[in-house]
Amino acid sequence: MKLHVIAALGVAVVQAAGQACAADIEVKIDNFTFAPQQITVKAGDSVTWTNRDDIPHTVTSKTMAFRSKALDTNDKFTFTFSTPGTYAYFCSLHPHMTGAVVVEARTGEK
Repeated sequence: MKLHVIAALGVAVVQAAGQACAADIEVKIDNFTFAPQQITVKAGDSVTWTNRDDIPHTVTSKTMAFRSKALDTNDKFTFTFSTPGTYAYFCSLHPHMTGAVVVEARTGEK
């Protein structure tokens, strides 16, 4: 029985170590909204926005850190966040559409 416990702990350590890898997070654009409207990611993660609406939208940082072209239905835009901070964004075609990406420092890295 102790062997099973040790094996289970080994799997947990491998999984925890794997969590330090960068991730790809998705945000859907639909019905004139970004969903989810706010997300939290780690530095090095990529966020992909996909337009599921039947009209064009953009993804534009309020500080111009990133800016997509007009995205038609099913078009995607991906940005990799390397610096911690909060990145507010909006659709430049429909400014009432807003969202935010909160980027946290990746912990446990040298």
